[in-house]
Amino acid sequence: MNEEISFQLILHAGNSRSSSMEALEMARNARFAEAEEKLTEAEDELHQAHESQTKLLVDEARGIEFRPNILLIHAQDHFTAAMLNLDLSRELVHMYRLLLKK
Repeated sequence: MNEEISFQLILHAGNSRSSSMEALEMARNARFAEAEEKLTEAEDELHQAHESQTKLLVDEARGIEFRPNILLIHAQDHFTAAMLNLDLSRELVHMYRLLLKK
C-alpha cells in the first residue's frame, strides 16, 4: 500500500512539474492562453498528488502504522518540488506577461 501511494505521488508530482515547465515555455513565446492551460493541468496533477498524500495522513490518524522508507521520502521530495515549481511558474508566467505586455 505504501509503495502504491509513493508511486502515485511521484507520478502526479512529476506530471505537475512537467506541465509547469511547459507553461513557462509557452509564456516565453507569448502564448499565454496555452500557458494558463498548462498551469491548470499542473494544479490538477498536484491536487491528485495531494490526495495520495492525504491517504497516508488519514491512515496514520486512524492508527494504521507503517514504516517510512526511502521510496516514500523520495515521493515526498517530488511532491514538495512540484509545489514549489508550480508557485514559481505562476509568478514567472505573470512576469512574462508584464514584460511582453500581453
